[in-house]
Amino acid sequence: MSTLILLLPQRSRLRAQGHSGEPRADTGREFSFVLSADGRHVQAQGRAPAAQLPRADMVLAVPAEADISWQALTLPRVPRGKLRAALCGLLEEQVLEDTEQLHFALPAEAQPQQACWVAVCHGAWLKELLTELEQAQVFVDRLVPLSWPGEPAQAHFVDSPQGLLLRWSHAQGASTLSLSGSLARDLFTPETTQATRWTAAPGCVAAAERWLGSAVAAQTDAERALRVLQSPWDLRQFELSPRTRGTRALRELWREFMTPRWRPVRWGLAGLAAVQLLGLNLWAWQQNRQIDERRAALEQTLRSAHPQVRAILDAPVQMRRETELLRASAGRPGEQDLETLLAAAATAWPPERGPVEALSFETGRLQLSAQGWSEAQIEQFRRQLESEGWQLTVSEGRLSLSRARTL
Repeated sequence: MSTLILLLPQRSRLRAQGHSGEPRADTGREFSFVLSADGRHVQAQGRAPAAQLPRADMVLAVPAEADISWQALTLPRVPRGKLRAALCGLLEEQVLEDTEQLHFALPAEAQPQQACWVAVCHGAWLKELLTELEQAQVFVDRLVPLSWPGEPAQAHFVDSPQGLLLRWSHAQGASTLSLSGSLARDLFTPETTQATRWTAAPGCVAAAERWLGSAVAAQTDAERALRVLQSPWDLRQFELSPRTRGTRALRELWREFMTPRWRPVRWGLAGLAAVQLLGLNLWAWQQNRQIDERRAALEQTLRSAHPQVRAILDAPVQMRRETELLRASAGRPGEQDLETLLAAAATAWPPERGPVEALSFETGRLQLSAQGWSEAQIEQFRRQLESEGWQLTVSEGRLSLSRARTL
């Protein structure tokens, strides 16, 4: 399943004079992207406007690390509909912006009355980016942070106009540290340094090794972006929750079904389908074998009854034709002859009816005049004929007698 990872641009903190503070739409904006066919290797990467982004089965958007702050709190026990308002009240003193403009996200395993991390970012900015992508028919399935609090600790060196920066995520939080002073060095004890996985952008590996005093693994932005596929976080919550309707809802269900936790169910369904397919093939083989056996029996009967027939193409038809020839040569009437039809009509003829006024005959069908017949007489005549394997139809004052068709 192909995955498209979008690295969202960082929100500008500078506002022109007289600007309302709301994010301004930028129709010429380009998005950095990473495309992976298997979730482990980079298939393509680059930058493109929203309308020119490559298509993929799943789309993940990654906000800039500087746009997300992490706050620790004890999750209150409130109804789901009032949870955001409760978070605003708890975090009002810990954030610098108006909480009504902020977006909050909780981990999937968060439980009431337990400590957890809350991801905080600017809601209007994210909503603008998501709306711009959706207008270009790029629907973001998950909104995932590039780094998050947790174990094992991760430290990644990046270059910036302000100098070398360190993105550090660990069990106590996630932050960006400037390496120009001594504060960052004081935070790392020998035990912390040893327990941290150190990486750096390829362009600043040498500077990172000089600062750390040990080897640092190089990791490109694309390789680091693939790490979000293992992230337990999804920031599309509350007002940013995706609205899935119609085909999008089916896509969501399909993607959920293709996740690893549904793998046993998929294997079970595949096994069931294989068993059903094998059973159908076995049943069809048995049916074909029985048909072949019956066809061979018919051909053998035809050969024994009519040895003069050499080439057998359709045994039932040839058997019927040869039997009719024998009957005709013996001078016996057949079921389609006038004598047989008259005999059938005479057997079922109502006693109170006199001789028939008029009749006509064509092979297999005898037509009689129905003049003067009552409904009761016609019904009695029909029942008697049906008991003998004949059928009677009434149309335009005439009774039509023929052999009943067998299924």
